[in-house]
Amino acid sequence: MTSHPLTRSAATPDFDDLLGQVARKKDKEAFVALFSHFAPRIKSFLMRGGMIEDEAEELAQETMLTMWQKAEQFDPYKASASTWIFTIARNKKIDRLRKNGVITLDLDELVLAGTEPAAETIDLDWTHGGARDKLNAALKELPEEQAALVRKAFYEDLSHGEIAEATQLPLGTVKSRLRLGLAKLRQSLQKDDI
Repeated sequence: MTSHPLTRSAATPDFDDLLGQVARKKDKEAFVALFSHFAPRIKSFLMRGGMIEDEAEELAQETMLTMWQKAEQFDPYKASASTWIFTIARNKKIDRLRKNGVITLDLDELVLAGTEPAAETIDLDWTHGGARDKLNAALKELPEEQAALVRKAFYEDLSHGEIAEATQLPLGTVKSRLRLGLAKLRQSLQKDDI
């Protein structure tokens, strides 16, 4: 007999198991545990990224609703529950910013796999072609092996695992090339004072 993920340890719940319970059985107790843990962290992450409190709260709730509705799409072999949920939040943030004519490029988010995203961002106003042109110019300065992976992560919104699968590269190689490429990209963008 398997125990419910909440009974293992109140201090360290297994989020992958909880999300699996939501996916398989629409387990409301598991959802409440996930909501209690992730909703405040998502709200904080969004506010650190420049969103006002009400908007961050709304997107955090939308993220958790999407998690409930799409839990069966979660694959623990591709990403942890934390990464999967924060990816939903990041996508909702990007969608909202695009709708408003502004996109946030969070370079650290693209590097950190399996962890909650960092707060440092570079805001690009996509309503003006200058920011897009500077980003594209900075990408052209990267070695192609790094630039291709950055494009897949940012423009195609692929996870590190999906990039590894698509490029047939080892996951470690994908992560190190992204890390190097994004560090160079950050230097180039900061040099141009974007």
